[in-house]
Amino acid sequence: MRAGRAVGLVLGVAADAALGDPRRGHPVAAFGRVAQTAERVLHRDSRSAGVLYTGLLVGGTAALGVVAERVARRSPVLDAVTTALTTWVVLGGASLADEGTAMGRLLDAGDLDGARGRLAHLCGREAAHLDEQGLARATVESIAENTSDAVVAPLVWGAIAGVPGLLGYRAANTLDAMVGHRSPHYLRFGWAAARLDDALNLAPARLSAMLTAACAPVVGGSASGAWRTWRRDAAAHPSPNAGQIEAAFAGALQIRLGGRTVYGHTTEQRPIMGEGRTADAGDVTRGVELSRVIGSVTGVLAAAAVVARGARGR
Repeated sequence: MRAGRAVGLVLGVAADAALGDPRRGHPVAAFGRVAQTAERVLHRDSRSAGVLYTGLLVGGTAALGVVAERVARRSPVLDAVTTALTTWVVLGGASLADEGTAMGRLLDAGDLDGARGRLAHLCGREAAHLDEQGLARATVESIAENTSDAVVAPLVWGAIAGVPGLLGYRAANTLDAMVGHRSPHYLRFGWAAARLDDALNLAPARLSAMLTAACAPVVGGSASGAWRTWRRDAAAHPSPNAGQIEAAFAGALQIRLGGRTVYGHTTEQRPIMGEGRTADAGDVTRGVELSRVIGSVTGVLAAAAVVARGARGR
């Protein structure tokens, strides 16, 4: 089973890089529709309702993963195929790179209106009044955060818990994106989803920052800058996890991130991370390449960790 899981993780990473997201009938989109239906039934302005909502959806999804993995145990090949398909479905590396590349091209061409419209594919920030530097900064921060959330973290949980880990993590992360907001409507109801996502990302976020430092030289970045900025600036970020890799990206690319950040429901004054110049279109492109390298390295490390655990078990 360990060999099948390791092979499946590597194949899933390769499938995501080569094929991108499934073009039709994406399971994550189907989960989102189920979650929306459940929200209409269960939503109350209370934390207990949110705990029930989150527990049912994340627990139910992980339980499906347990069933699938038990069936797959009958054959190493079936185990590898099941893990590979699940990994491919839950990873978001290719779509993240595609959106980042599109933003880089729009900014490089000076098409700010196009970039403002495209930013919604990466994050929920208010883009109407952002200039080129603001759009570039938002894009780099989103690429960094999603490298941790949509690439590193699922692979970590896949290595630890196989198919149930992959599915359970992606369910929790999706719910956080849907209801884990600080808006009045979700402040209490979305509390459980947000806190669960924070807990599941504590270790992966810090691993992501370390990998950012290790991989920075591949894209002409600074390993020492990434490490220094991560250790110095990450803790000031309002998120216990997003600031880890955002600070590391800032140091790796030798730019400044953070500052005034406007969402539809609130405005935040985030701490400045890094030093030097502000981000531009070229930094968006380098950020995309750094994200790709981190994803590939994480896939190899996840598979190696599975094999090592299996060897110790024997």
